[in-house]
Amino acid sequence: MSSDGGVGHGTDDTTSFVLRPPRQQPRVPSHPQPDAVPAPSPQQEAGAGRLVAGRYRLLGKLGHGGMGTVWRAKDETVDREVAVKEPHVPDHLPERERANAFERMRREARAAARLDHPAVVNVHDVAVVDGRPWIVMELVHGRTLGDVLQEGTLGAREAARIGLQVLGALEAAHAAGVLHRDVKPDNVLLGRHDRVVLTDFGIARIEGDTRLTDTGGFVGSPEYVAPERVLGQRPGPASDLWSLGVLLYAATEGVSPFRRSNTPATLQSVLNSTPAAPASASGPLAEVIDGLLRKDPAQRPPADRVRALLEEAARPPAPPAPTQPSLLPPAPGRSLRPPRAVWLGAGAALVAAAVAVYLVLADPFAGPLPDGWARKPEAKLGATVAVPSGYRAVRPDKDATDKNWVTYEDSSGSVWVELHLARKADDALHEIKNSARSQMYADDEKFRTDGEYTLDMPKGARTHPDDTATYHGRQAAKNTVGYRTDDSENPRPREVQIFYYRTGGGDMYTLTVGYPDRSDFTARGREVARAAIANLDVTKP
Repeated sequence: MSSDGGVGHGTDDTTSFVLRPPRQQPRVPSHPQPDAVPAPSPQQEAGAGRLVAGRYRLLGKLGHGGMGTVWRAKDETVDREVAVKEPHVPDHLPERERANAFERMRREARAAARLDHPAVVNVHDVAVVDGRPWIVMELVHGRTLGDVLQEGTLGAREAARIGLQVLGALEAAHAAGVLHRDVKPDNVLLGRHDRVVLTDFGIARIEGDTRLTDTGGFVGSPEYVAPERVLGQRPGPASDLWSLGVLLYAATEGVSPFRRSNTPATLQSVLNSTPAAPASASGPLAEVIDGLLRKDPAQRPPADRVRALLEEAARPPAPPAPTQPSLLPPAPGRSLRPPRAVWLGAGAALVAAAVAVYLVLADPFAGPLPDGWARKPEAKLGATVAVPSGYRAVRPDKDATDKNWVTYEDSSGSVWVELHLARKADDALHEIKNSARSQMYADDEKFRTDGEYTLDMPKGARTHPDDTATYHGRQAAKNTVGYRTDDSENPRPREVQIFYYRTGGGDMYTLTVGYPDRSDFTARGREVARAAIANLDVTKP
């Protein structure tokens, strides 16, 4: 288990799992981590110092999940640090259900102990205390993949490298008749020296073990569960490979392709949604993800094909072949200098190329503006907004934080374009989500359940989220929201289109275009939204 977070920090409902955008070097350092831990606070670490089974001294909590708490402990018999999983079962449960939960933990130990693979955590012991099984495992120094993804998505090669190790663990498990059934980032540890470890076989199914049967309850993480399991069909190795495909998608794109605002919606998306092609993965890695996310398990590629593709994706690019200058001497009576006509032709080509490069660098995101439109540079926002020429800027009061937004509207005030910048440096409350798609879905939930007072929007808005949008090849999101204003005397139908883009530095841009719905202005407003979104120019990295 991990020395920096172990099994995660939340419940089993991972629809709240969010990821952050790319960073340069997400790999866990291979140098050793400090072994010493500070003395735990009695209020925060109740139970620390307890001796379990006469040999395992609890030092501090590493993490907790739906089935227990993982402790960092000292095996005083052999003088080594270990990870100890303490079972957690509510006292009010009937005895049969408590026994069922304890048997599930013992099954985790049996499942992991029968596997011999470097990517599977080693199980040292099962200590039974007052009828409860405490599982003693090796302590893997490092962090979970989920923790790493909180800081940024992975590059394609790194994702393929980790995927290869997880695949190896699954192949070993399947060969031993074990299905993991909960492959997700929080159950993948990234240890020292580039080691990758798959953990938490707590809901694993062991072939031939019928002593513990499911009672109809759903087990697993909704974002990562295979469609056949949602339908109640008997899972097989292809179900674990599906989860690996979702994990690789999330690792490179920043969000699970099936994540929705609640568990039922997430399970529906698993069954019915076709994910957008991953923008950050191409070639063999994209082929792996696309193949593993096929709804029919019979159509998913087998493990050996997945391995071949991941190995290709993880391979470093070949260095360019060195170019050797010609060593042949010039022919007698000839000069190496080209004729004047050649120089003139080459010069013309160089000038043309230079002009082309200048145009690209000077305005890399410029698109064709509609007639009668103008670009409005907003230096304080690090962006340029495109609006119809007659639109006027509406500036906030001097007392407001006017550095974060600007609005342009037509003379009637019926159609408006607003650009807002949420700066990562100012996000002390961590309100910025970790990807454009996550931000869009969070706002979508708010629009439908709470409304939005700044737009005079009551709850129950009609939303049409689009998580397939991109901004110049990078991940973005868009939502179209229809509602009737909450003006009690004269409610009016309105529609807004909201475009989300998150920079590599963590800033979130939101471009919102609002206009009347179900009126003569609606078509015009939608055309303004289309052109404004298409011509947004964000200059921040």
